[in-house]
Amino acid sequence: MATLTISGVKKRYGQVDTLKGIDLDLADGEFLVLLGSSGCGKSTLLNIIAGLLEPSDGDVKIDGQSIVRVHPKDRNIAMVFQSYALYPNMTVARNLGFGLEMRGVEKKARQAAIEKVAGILQIDHLMERKPGALSGGQRQRVAIGRAMVRDPKVFLFDEPLSNLDAKLRVEMRTELKKLHQRLGTTIVYVTHDQIEAMTLATRIAIMRDGVVQQFAAPQEIYERPANLYVAGFIGSPGMNFIHGSLAQEGGHIGVALAADGAGKAGFMPLPADIIGAAQPGQKVVLGIRPETIALAQPGTAPDARHADFDALVEVLEPTGADTLASLKLGDDAITARLRPSDLQQAGSVARFRAEIARASLFDPESGRRLG
Repeated sequence: MATLTISGVKKRYGQVDTLKGIDLDLADGEFLVLLGSSGCGKSTLLNIIAGLLEPSDGDVKIDGQSIVRVHPKDRNIAMVFQSYALYPNMTVARNLGFGLEMRGVEKKARQAAIEKVAGILQIDHLMERKPGALSGGQRQRVAIGRAMVRDPKVFLFDEPLSNLDAKLRVEMRTELKKLHQRLGTTIVYVTHDQIEAMTLATRIAIMRDGVVQQFAAPQEIYERPANLYVAGFIGSPGMNFIHGSLAQEGGHIGVALAADGAGKAGFMPLPADIIGAAQPGQKVVLGIRPETIALAQPGTAPDARHADFDALVEVLEPTGADTLASLKLGDDAITARLRPSDLQQAGSVARFRAEIARASLFDPESGRRLG
């Protein structure tokens, strides 16, 4: 295992800044996921850690030692590529051991390492096959095994599951989680898939335009997103954004919703810790997760943790386990994740209850979280 420290890393291509100062610090055995859309700089950062690119500024350290000018083969890092990159003319056993062979590791030690890794990955029955005779999941296991036999300090994964079908991706995700729990090795994993990030990571770094937007544990990012970008990126469906301004009504401070085309507006009282230092009259964006919205039950009064509101039900999308309801609230379109039995027909106004204590409040201009 190893610590990994990334300090002020920048990467420029002429006048274009791809990375604008990245600072990340990983403890022994952490699973870091670099998450973001295409072009955010996550693969560039991974390649800098691997030694395939040199940073324009900043430093990368493993166990406190800088590796910026160390040759990739001497960094004690193993990388698993998106395309597997297996040798098609070699058997699985030879693919696993080829890197050790090139390093001059004696045959007996090579064989022991290959057998150990093959047993862990459950590919010992495939040792005499060539990559062309393997399924996508089997090839991915071989690619991971080839990295594992080196017993590196840090594993790097570059979107390793993106070439697999949906069902196999779920299975391999589980296998990667088990593998990390068993080995306890430090891992840096690049993906644009938020589900992979949430399920695999001990911490996630969400990137946008070469800047880390938030670096935290998955649940922290989900419950307390640092800004509007993070809030909208994480979650499926994404967080609902309701526009309005802070106001006082009936002795409560909350969000006065923007009026709809008919001139109607609503009010949602908020707990004090969500409001923070925001002042009445200030324009805000209220963020509410779809699963925190439910159909209000008749005769149940709202409390400090919940707020009721009326909304037009525009579309119902049954998914089996639940139903996604597209609602019109003022000028905003929002989504609620409901039980299949809650609503059977769209086109009418219904009363809903939001778990407002789990809401987030944002500044619409800067995008930053308030409270």
